[in-house]
Amino acid sequence: MAGADALAREELVAISANGLLRFFEPLRTGAGAEVELSSGERLVNFSANDYLGLAAHPAIRHSLAEGAAQWGTGAGASRLVCGDYLPHHALEQELARFEGTERTVLFNSGYSANCGVVPAFAGPEDVVLSDALNHASLVDGCRLSRARTEVYPHRDVAALEAAMRRARQQGARRVLVATDTVFSMDGDLAPLEQISDACERLEAILVVDEAHATGILGPRGAGLVAQLGLGGRVDLRIGTLSKAVGAFGAYVAATRACCELLVNRARPLIFSTALPPALPHAALTALRILSGAEGDALRERLRRNVERFAVGLRALGLRAEAATPIFPVVLGAPEAALSAAAQLRKRGLLVKPIRPPTVPAGSSRLRIAVSAAHTDDHLDLLLSALREAA
Repeated sequence: MAGADALAREELVAISANGLLRFFEPLRTGAGAEVELSSGERLVNFSANDYLGLAAHPAIRHSLAEGAAQWGTGAGASRLVCGDYLPHHALEQELARFEGTERTVLFNSGYSANCGVVPAFAGPEDVVLSDALNHASLVDGCRLSRARTEVYPHRDVAALEAAMRRARQQGARRVLVATDTVFSMDGDLAPLEQISDACERLEAILVVDEAHATGILGPRGAGLVAQLGLGGRVDLRIGTLSKAVGAFGAYVAATRACCELLVNRARPLIFSTALPPALPHAALTALRILSGAEGDALRERLRRNVERFAVGLRALGLRAEAATPIFPVVLGAPEAALSAAAQLRKRGLLVKPIRPPTVPAGSSRLRIAVSAAHTDDHLDLLLSALREAA
């Protein structure tokens, strides 16, 4: 124990000296555009991924309580033992309709889904090609597969295709391409049509993580794949229920055979206690709101907020695209991001600094997430504060 404690103290000193120390800050209120920290600070929250403001929706909250009353607070086992409940199946069926696929499979989180999908479809005889800015969960899924993993430059389809050809020439049994559709720290989009074309030409499996697209892009919020009409050309889509959907959990949408293989090979699914059935019960309500008229209205409100904020950022001389609700303000050194975040907090704004290893060295930033729940006053306050801080 003494050895571990001494090591931990030494490592923490080094982490702190580099401006990279992290710590928890509990909220004393629920999710929303305005939150209160345990310190008593009341802040406008621009750090959450609750893009449509559904995490505190009264109907979803009621559904969660209703589910807990009927099904209890825990699943009791993994789904393959005795933790499989009717709400899991009802949600999977609704998600399959939402995604337009033969089947979906629920996972406990997007992280566990990505760590389960890649190893289920690739192994030591295969090559996995991963975008340089993929989320850590996809990166770890690639590592767990024990396949030879090559990282291609961000959004560089020519480099990706060259790597695919090399893998084929070197005798790879299978080639699997893994990419986010919306990149979580930059808010930009994968060139999915070109990637799909390359995968078809070279017979590669395409796995996409729609975590930051589900709910906000495409018809009914079905994601970038749906927006581009690529449903039949993407092998496996990972979606999350914990961001724009306002609930918890994740899922993989694919063919029936692919989903059956996951049930038999995806270790995070097989060896984890299942989601408490109250959660898919609530997520079913969230999905119905999301894909209906209220969801359309929220997406329109989000679109207006995103456009308004992008215009304001450009007026400040900052780079701003209006493709997604994610806006990076890159400041470089960790200390610069920490200082800017502290200045914003003094103005009543919660914008967390993002530092390595979450982003590459030299690109520490403020990551701003706009929500449909933000008002014009919220947006204007942040733009005013950024004029001074950034």
